[in-house]
Amino acid sequence: MDLSQPVEENYANPKTCFFHVLFKASALAFYMLSTLFADSFVIIFVVTVVLAALDFWVVKNVSGRILVGLRWWNEIDEQGESIWRFECLDHESLARINQKDSSLFWWTLYLNAVVWAIFGIFSMVRLEVDYLLVVGVCFSLAIANIIGFTKCRKDARNKIQAFASRTIASSFSSTLQSAFSLV
Repeated sequence: MDLSQPVEENYANPKTCFFHVLFKASALAFYMLSTLFADSFVIIFVVTVVLAALDFWVVKNVSGRILVGLRWWNEIDEQGESIWRFECLDHESLARINQKDSSLFWWTLYLNAVVWAIFGIFSMVRLEVDYLLVVGVCFSLAIANIIGFTKCRKDARNKIQAFASRTIASSFSSTLQSAFSLV
């Protein structure tokens, strides 16, 4: 084995990556191709939104947990306040996340929203308000996942930093205690 050549990292979860991309691509492809070849707006609306909703659910509940170790949800408390909840793997597990899986997750998450935004611009330019509604729903679902996972990633980083600070402070104080107990 030649160690001078970099080892190419493979996807750790190829099936999850496949379905993560499949649902995004299917919603985008169906919308793009059906607007060219289909006449029924209702069919286009329903199928596109269902595919985008399936993508939203898969990303939020499956691929987000498996590919990047993050999960988020939103709850409404008794006072009617919206509360964001975040889950992330522990520090050691997060360190083992496959970089290719993670990159695929984040790139497709953002790219999906960009493509829906472009479709929205085309719908506005062509003055197709009904298709702008389809794009708006799909774009909203994509943005909801971006916001949720971005907040979740920031929360995970804060937890890791707090853990690191506690660990360093704990080891520093135990070092000081042992140093002074020797005197």
